[in-house]
Amino acid sequence: MESFPILSMITFLPLVGAAIILLTRMAVGAQTESDDKARGTIRMAALVITSATFLLSLWALSEFDPSSGATFQLVEEYTWFARDYAQAVNAVESINFKFGVDGMSILLVVLTTFLMPLCILASWKSITHRLADYMIAFLVLETLMLGVFCSLDLVLFYIFFEGGLIPMFIIIGIWGGKNRLYASFKFFLYTLLGSLFLLAALIYIYSTVGTTDIEVLQQHVFAENVQIWLWLAFFASFAVKLPMWPVHTWLPDAHVEAPTAGSVILAGVLLKMGGYGMLRFSLPMFPDASHLFQPLVFALSVIAVVYASLVAFRQTDMKKLIAYSSVAHMGLVTLGIFAFNEQGVQGAIYQMLSHGLISGALFLCVGVIYDREHTRDIAYYGGLVHRMPLYAALFLFFTMANVGLPGTSGFVGEITSMVGGFLAAPWAAAGAALGMIFSAVYMLHLYRETVFGEITNEKLFDIKDVDAREAGILIVLAVATLLFGILPSLIFDLSQGTTQNVLDIMNLKLTAQ
Repeated sequence: MESFPILSMITFLPLVGAAIILLTRMAVGAQTESDDKARGTIRMAALVITSATFLLSLWALSEFDPSSGATFQLVEEYTWFARDYAQAVNAVESINFKFGVDGMSILLVVLTTFLMPLCILASWKSITHRLADYMIAFLVLETLMLGVFCSLDLVLFYIFFEGGLIPMFIIIGIWGGKNRLYASFKFFLYTLLGSLFLLAALIYIYSTVGTTDIEVLQQHVFAENVQIWLWLAFFASFAVKLPMWPVHTWLPDAHVEAPTAGSVILAGVLLKMGGYGMLRFSLPMFPDASHLFQPLVFALSVIAVVYASLVAFRQTDMKKLIAYSSVAHMGLVTLGIFAFNEQGVQGAIYQMLSHGLISGALFLCVGVIYDREHTRDIAYYGGLVHRMPLYAALFLFFTMANVGLPGTSGFVGEITSMVGGFLAAPWAAAGAALGMIFSAVYMLHLYRETVFGEITNEKLFDIKDVDAREAGILIVLAVATLLFGILPSLIFDLSQGTTQNVLDIMNLKLTAQ
């Protein structure tokens, strides 16, 4: 198994699917848009490839040893670029194609591959315009997202990290709403600008340390004054991607205009890259700077939780409300990460995974009624329980999970992050707890306005309940949310080694100085 490149297979298999779909479109030509058989072939090819990728990720998970979770496993390394080609294999100054996973990244890989087939199914009927291009964009996006979590070379990480902007920019810009061009350009420019600082830091690190190997860089000790500038450069990129207040304004616009599956991936996976980057780079590589800026991050996290919750309550668009909810929940992630204790970091990782399931399900719930009525205006709806009882039950479950109902994964992630935050700074945990109270207010308000009461809009009398495809997607997500809420050890056992490793590296460097 050690010699089998399973991570490369997982990462690049979606590109094979994209090539198959491209060849299918070229063979059918202009008839692709009108030929039901061709469209069915394209949809099935995307579903089969994403499902196969998910099964491969489960295989990788089965090969992963949780007892060795502190070290990178399933490592693949190939010489890519070196100044001294005669010593390329062992060159200190080489840039290598290096893949590997630890307890945190393997979980995010599985989350990504789990959500992708569901996104393909969610787009089964709603996307008919340029279907082949749509599926190709999603498959390319999957490869780039998986590359971020598998990369063990900083240059390779940056390529995948930035490359993901392109297919998401296309997805929003072509298949989005009426203001899609504004939202797509705002998304692209915000995240690109933040990542330019990351590129500058990368160039500096390579020119001074002589390597971009992440394992080596995590052990390297940077001078304190250098750490501050490098930390700020990395933070600029990760804070925008997460997103943190006040660089969050691109997210509501992107969510509102993106197609349903685009919102699922945006909230479920792309936002997690910011938190992943902080745990992979900021804490172990720049521990002094991380401690120095801890109060700032705590303040921004509390503001994000409280401010986003208050703004969410005043929204009239269902998608925008859930988007602001994501900003609030990502505030809990940064609170847990910078608590610098096991409870906080474990809670942050758990919260990222839980939010990926719950927020994705909520966007799918909005997509169900949007496909029927073509509006997300909260005031348009009301009394849906009378015509869509199964939908109402599933929507209620995910609403409760989003506010942290015990027994769901949302509760475990929130309470663990806040416990870690309380141990580090009680005032920050108190602010986050206040925001969680507000989250219950706006989510229950959304549910009451759309589902309860009597039907006052005559257009809703003929609305149909979820069909088998839609119910199947939501039930799968509900089972996962419930399973991880009841058995949190399934996640904690895998992430514990990585959590302890990050904290050990930090403490070792701080003690040595």
